[in-house]
Amino acid sequence: MGKRIITQRRGRGSHTYKSPSHRYKGEIKLRAYDQIEKESSMKGVVKDIVNCPGHSAPLVLVQYDNKETVLMAASLGIRVNDTVESGVSAGVSDGNVLPLKNLPEGTLVNNIEVRPGDGGKLVRSSGSFGKIVGKLGDQIVIRLPSKKQKKFHANCRAIIGVVAGGGRKEKPFLKAGTRMHAKRAKNKLYPQTSGVAMNAVDHPFGSGRGRHAGKPKTPPRYAHAGRNVGLIKAKRTGRKK
Repeated sequence: MGKRIITQRRGRGSHTYKSPSHRYKGEIKLRAYDQIEKESSMKGVVKDIVNCPGHSAPLVLVQYDNKETVLMAASLGIRVNDTVESGVSAGVSDGNVLPLKNLPEGTLVNNIEVRPGDGGKLVRSSGSFGKIVGKLGDQIVIRLPSKKQKKFHANCRAIIGVVAGGGRKEKPFLKAGTRMHAKRAKNKLYPQTSGVAMNAVDHPFGSGRGRHAGKPKTPPRYAHAGRNVGLIKAKRTGRKK
C-alpha cells in the first residue's frame, strides 16, 4: 500500500507543514506612504538589531519622530542609535528610504516596492541588492540579484544599500544535524527524498531502471492530486540554448 505524496500532505494543512509564525518577530515593511513621505521626510533612530528565525537577514527596529516603530531589513554597516530618514527629501545614504526617482543611476538598493506604498516586496534576503541601471520617463530600470532587469514605477520606494548578513551561504553546514536545526527553525521539510528514488507505490516517478522518471515530468492538464507532480504548468522544459 502506498502513502500520500508530499504535495498531498502539504495540502492537508497539518502542523508538520504549517509556518511557525508565532516565533517570528514581525513583518518587514517601510513606513506608511503618507503625505510626509510624498512631500518631505521623517527622521528615525535605530533602537535595536533583531534576529528573526523567519528571515535570513538581521532586522532593525526603527522608531521615528512621531513614535511610530517599523521593522525593516538591516542595511550593511547600520548600527544601533544610527539616524535614518524616510521620505522624498531624505539624503542619499545607506539605510535611508527614498523613491526610486530620487536616486541616481548606479545606486544599490534593497526591499524594493512593486507598487508605491506596498511596503517593499523584493530583494530582502541577506547579502542581496538591486542596482539602478536606467530611467525611462516615469519608470526606473533595476537589475535584480537574478541578473534580470525589471521596470518599476518612479514613486516606488526602496532602502539604500546592501542587505546585511552577506556570506551566509559561504559557511558550510558540515553536519546534517546543523542543517536540520536550521530547517526546523523555519519548519522546512528536511530531509527531502527525490521522487525517482522512491518505490512505484509511493510516487508517480518511483521505481524503474535507475533514477529515471519513466514518463514526462510535466503532468497532464487535468491530473489528480496524486499525479500532479513534477514540472507543473511549465512554460518551457529542457536546456536553454
